[in-house]
Amino acid sequence: MSAAPGPRIVLVGPPGSGKSTVAIALGERWQLAVRDTDADVESTVGKTIAEVFVEDGEPVFRALERDAVRRALDEHDGVLALGGGAVLDESTQELLGAYVAGGGMVVFLDVSLAHAAPRVGFNQARPLLLGNPRAQWQALMEARRPVYERVSTVRVLTDDRRPTDVAVVIEEELAVLRRGEGSAS
Repeated sequence: MSAAPGPRIVLVGPPGSGKSTVAIALGERWQLAVRDTDADVESTVGKTIAEVFVEDGEPVFRALERDAVRRALDEHDGVLALGGGAVLDESTQELLGAYVAGGGMVVFLDVSLAHAAPRVGFNQARPLLLGNPRAQWQALMEARRPVYERVSTVRVLTDDRRPTDVAVVIEEELAVLRRGEGSAS
């Protein structure tokens, strides 16, 4: 789809949008390796993201996340899913901008709170959603939506869609872009 170096596609979006599961669906369809920067961070430090937040703090996590995104954009040539807050880092935004300028595709997987809630479960594994998880998620989305929209090439709503269906919609959107017809969604 793209001759750009780096990942074939990058998925961004809020918690519960389906980044990890859609990445797997695309990887299977395209027979490509899948990489998730949250898993990269956990592998690097040997603990969960929730543990990093609690034991080391959010700034330490964000630095680890920034490094994971940079490495993945440099090294990975398959499907890449970024952690929900990764796009907030200015250097990550610049890296994604350069990736898109070089022909890369960033897909914003959008989701409503009503559909994110059952997917996320709003449990302790999501440190930024502690307290009132629904209100926290809504506040996160209000702050992050403009960034997701700015760094992405395509936006795909995942409400009421299985990961395999979202993968098909992404393929359709990319075909429309290749033909130069603009976005269909």
